[in-house]
Amino acid sequence: MLESIYVGMSGLMGYSHGLRVIANNTANLNTPGFKGASLQFADMFYANSDGSGSEAFGRDQLGYGLTTYSTSLNFKQGELRQTGNDLDLAVDGQGLFVLRNAEGELHYTRAGQFEFNGDGVLVNRADNSEVMSADGTGNFTRIDLNTQRINAAKATTSIAFQGNLPSTTANAQTVSNIVAIDALGGEHTLSLSLTRTDQKWAVKVLDGTTTVGSGTLEFADGKPTAATSKLKIEYKPAGQAAMPLEFDFSGEVRSFASGDISTLAVTRQDGYKLGALSSATFDSTGTLVLAYTNQQSVKGQRIALARFDTPDAVEAVGDNQFKSTDETAWHTGVADGLAFGTISSGVIELSNVDLSQQFSDLVIMQRGYQASSQIVSTANEMLQELFSMKSK
Repeated sequence: MLESIYVGMSGLMGYSHGLRVIANNTANLNTPGFKGASLQFADMFYANSDGSGSEAFGRDQLGYGLTTYSTSLNFKQGELRQTGNDLDLAVDGQGLFVLRNAEGELHYTRAGQFEFNGDGVLVNRADNSEVMSADGTGNFTRIDLNTQRINAAKATTSIAFQGNLPSTTANAQTVSNIVAIDALGGEHTLSLSLTRTDQKWAVKVLDGTTTVGSGTLEFADGKPTAATSKLKIEYKPAGQAAMPLEFDFSGEVRSFASGDISTLAVTRQDGYKLGALSSATFDSTGTLVLAYTNQQSVKGQRIALARFDTPDAVEAVGDNQFKSTDETAWHTGVADGLAFGTISSGVIELSNVDLSQQFSDLVIMQRGYQASSQIVSTANEMLQELFSMKSK
């Protein structure tokens, strides 16, 4: 009967542990990136009932109750939910984000709730761990904005046009408000003056009233000839070095009879001013995309991802993070749409806990605990009855 009490107690302890696992799963129902766990149960060792070792009539094996082993993590992907925050990231696939804490330890997470701190470093909002980038050589580096907050100005080198120069007019045509940007980001407003002679146009480039360049634009069958379709000049803004400029008429410029008014206008110019960083986000490959106030965008570092061969190489450490227990079972890379998956911006992965399954397991644990408790109570009553018989 003492053995029966011990067996019952092992059941109470085992189901108590199982209840704790279920409680932890349920408590983290809304924890981003949380992975539910299940407890592994097993029967304990056995012994012969009489100790004689005789097998003539078979052998009674009496068990010593219930034992529990490790918990098993379920890495099934949770639901992806929109947040509207560009730095909330989720992996659609098997990859995990790689974090480095203040002690230099590498941890892994599916909860991509990140932000740039005051130093311009991308960190995990929960514990300020640095989010790692893959540098292409297998090394991890942090993602840092300090050298990318400003987008330097770029001098204009080409100005393209489109429109029609009327082939029947004798009037000079003017294209005004042509903006050229110098290497320091300064704007200069130029204009074109065009005078027709047959199928040729004499072209002057003016800075105010000063001619800074000239050339000829010739048409054949209404289209600019290859030899004259691009006018190249050296433009020297006041107090600055000369900058080469190309006026490109080769695209959509035509010369047909259509009255006396030119529709020639600028379609693009390739220079831009100094720009300040306006936003930072990540694309599906985990590449940092920086947008600036000068309408330019630049691609930066790529977020590193990791994956494992077996859940036995993973241990939960809290804060929605995991660590490796076997480095040989882990692999690192970047979002590739295959082994590591893709990255979604403005999205987080929710917990993968199935509440209905947890409630079903809870009922089973409760019944097992009640049954084990009843065994202990019954064995105790039998012992008391035995002691009572002896006292008589």
